[in-house]
Amino acid sequence: MPNSKAIGSPCNRLLDALPTEDYQRLQPHLKLVTLALRQVIYEAGDLITEVYFPRHAIISLVATLEDGSTMESGLVGQEGMAGMPVLLGGMTKANRAFVQMAGEAWQLKATVLQTEFDRGGALQKLLLRYFQALFTQVAQTGVCNRFHTTEERLARWLLLVADCVQSDTFLLTQEFIAQMIGVRRSGVTVAAGMLSHAGLIHYTRGRIQITDRAGLEEFSCECYGVVRNEFDWLYKPMRPDRN
Repeated sequence: MPNSKAIGSPCNRLLDALPTEDYQRLQPHLKLVTLALRQVIYEAGDLITEVYFPRHAIISLVATLEDGSTMESGLVGQEGMAGMPVLLGGMTKANRAFVQMAGEAWQLKATVLQTEFDRGGALQKLLLRYFQALFTQVAQTGVCNRFHTTEERLARWLLLVADCVQSDTFLLTQEFIAQMIGVRRSGVTVAAGMLSHAGLIHYTRGRIQITDRAGLEEFSCECYGVVRNEFDWLYKPMRPDRN
């Protein structure tokens, strides 16, 4: 089970964007927990009882086929929330969610979120906008995986991971990356080698550092820009009014 900690600064863009009144209604119910690497947040078909607002962790939304093959359909970092199906019926039918990068997250009972969502107002509007942004990310990931090269897909994915943790350095194995973007490990090796040779990233023993972010964005396909613009639009009009 996650380790409970005291409430502190949210450090999650959804929570940070809420007006004071809305945030204060949630605050007593928020529990800061530590999510372990590969910890399952929910399985396909599960009734979701808690939602998570990551601070420094990343949660992957993954589709699994009958033969056990997996591919990531979406990422949730400090810009979002894992557990959106609770607002659409309470269950997830096709996807599972698990922790891609260990770290802290705010845990909230689904019933509390549903009650606050049904009030309408700022929380409801913000979560609906977030759902649109997440839907765009999922849809664009499908397009990207169908039409773009492994190198472009890897560049897009690394940029999204960096955005999720607000850091250009993180730990990821080639085997894990291959599962997430739906290619063979050898394909990731070749793609990472190309990006490294171009001076865009530095990769060694599972540690990835983006050394030229502007160059990586230029190299990436347009899918990263589409997703990034959607999330920028989500938060642009939001003005937190609390410290």
